[in-house]
Amino acid sequence: MPFRRQRPLVALSLLLCLAFARAQAPADVDGAGASHDARDALQWVLERGDHGQRPFAIVDKKAARIHVYAASGSPLGDAPVLLGQTPGDDGLAAPLGSRDPRSLTVAERTTPAGRFEAQPGRNLQGEAIVWLDYGAALAIHRLRPAPAAQRREQRMRSTRADDHRISLGCVVVPVAFYEQVVAPTLGSQPAVVYILPESRAVASLFAAATDEP
Repeated sequence: MPFRRQRPLVALSLLLCLAFARAQAPADVDGAGASHDARDALQWVLERGDHGQRPFAIVDKKAARIHVYAASGSPLGDAPVLLGQTPGDDGLAAPLGSRDPRSLTVAERTTPAGRFEAQPGRNLQGEAIVWLDYGAALAIHRLRPAPAAQRREQRMRSTRADDHRISLGCVVVPVAFYEQVVAPTLGSQPAVVYILPESRAVASLFAAATDEP
């Protein structure tokens, strides 16, 4: 009889232990496939509240993948991306101005790292996109038709990160992912997008964001 009376207490104790363990667990990123860099970035954003209660996304260039989150920090989905043809973390030395983005040299075709105040908008063709840096024509947009030689659809499906290097610098996502995840969040209101560096430590992105006024 005494044993039976203690069983609810034992069960309650186990539940409390499990709840405490969950509370202490590090923030997760859409499943086991996320990199350590993406997990570290998510934890930093949520602990600091850097996104200011806005939807946000983390673009992991090394893994060629984007992770999108609600303002609460809840994961909404992740997908492969196409990135700038040339690896690198620095943007253009000067705004594009009246230059045609297709005039960018191979060396200029990079996806810069940084923290971007994203805004929904449209390009000159009227296509809905998410602007990251209007002056540099840097945006998140859907996969578009392209010359067959570029093999963009095959590149998007490839498991090799190097195969995902083909864009002029923009972050290109699958059409369905844009319509189902990006458009209702980043594409409908101001948001924050974090593009993780690939040639320097991810911590440098956090330091730069902390130093901003």
